[in-house]
Amino acid sequence: MQNTTIKVRLAPTPGQAELFEKTFGCCRWLWNHMLADEQKFYQETDVHFIPTPARYKAEAPFLKEVHSGALAEVHQSLRRAFQHFFHNPAAYRHPVYKRKKGGRDSFTMYCQSYPSGKGASIVLTDSGVRLPKAGVVRARLYRKPLHWWKLKSATVSRTPTGKYCCSLVYEYPAKRPAPVAPTAETTLGLNYSLSHFYVDSNGFSPDPPHWMGRSTEKLAKLQRRLARMERGSRNYEEQLQKIRRMHEHIANQRKDFIHKESRRIANAWDAVCVKDADLRAMSQAIRLGSVMDSGFGQFRELLRYKLERQGKPFILVNRFYPSAKTCRSCGSVNDALGPDDRRWTCPVCGAVHDRGRNGAENLRDQGLSQYYEQQGLGRSA
Repeated sequence: MQNTTIKVRLAPTPGQAELFEKTFGCCRWLWNHMLADEQKFYQETDVHFIPTPARYKAEAPFLKEVHSGALAEVHQSLRRAFQHFFHNPAAYRHPVYKRKKGGRDSFTMYCQSYPSGKGASIVLTDSGVRLPKAGVVRARLYRKPLHWWKLKSATVSRTPTGKYCCSLVYEYPAKRPAPVAPTAETTLGLNYSLSHFYVDSNGFSPDPPHWMGRSTEKLAKLQRRLARMERGSRNYEEQLQKIRRMHEHIANQRKDFIHKESRRIANAWDAVCVKDADLRAMSQAIRLGSVMDSGFGQFRELLRYKLERQGKPFILVNRFYPSAKTCRSCGSVNDALGPDDRRWTCPVCGAVHDRGRNGAENLRDQGLSQYYEQQGLGRSA
């Protein structure tokens, strides 16, 4: 079985929008109270226990105004958050309280059949999405599911600019594709580049599209105007909303770019090798600019699942492998190579290298060697 998501834009009525806002608030209130009670119970008994939503409905009657499925999912989400934290504290942080401002407003409901066996609680219609307690909410349908897909859940969210969206998760049977055996000719190495997004083993780099620079300049101009306004005034709030819309516009542009680029690579190559670099640590380093804004981490994740759905391997090379400092010709490591050196000459053999392409070629070779070793194959496979 395989899952896929269809995201639609909602156009709720004022009454439906009010119900959504109540559900957002109730889910946030329930999360914070369950987390506080869990911490208090742990301090007293040294045992982790999360109360169920029914425990709070007596003291908070407003919880009965929203769908119980959304409240039940808050409990399950908090439980999963603690499980992830206990299993891998280095990768997951301890659950924290949710704020009314600055957070992402959303709630999830799982699709359930009625006791009679007819119909379901969540249905995608020709004009919109039918949700519990909200009825049919008008929506823009850019894509429709196939008839054998089974609807599993629906997540309603609101963007900072006030747009409502619904993400529908479908489950469908999918045949596992035949594994593809990569070779050096059909494998691509990708080396992250702050100025060019990435450089591949063939020397190609997509370069940031022209719209990125224009959008960034517009955002900076809007932020300078905001800095000269009085905080809390009407003009300040209107300017702040313009900045939010520009942030959303840039995020959509970036997402469109990385989706198209990852699809192009996944269709053209049998395997891709990328370094498992810690982008968060890189963004905190001096003189590296804004690494997180490039979207390279999301690009790696999109590339991974698109390759896996075609039976193609996505190979992550150890982050400490010196791909950029290793000479492609003789294999020696140039520890004296600085972060600003784009072209360098090997002190051992005298070969001249382009930093980006040399690193990408080394990542390709190292990734293939790693793949052959894991599969128990020879290097000539």
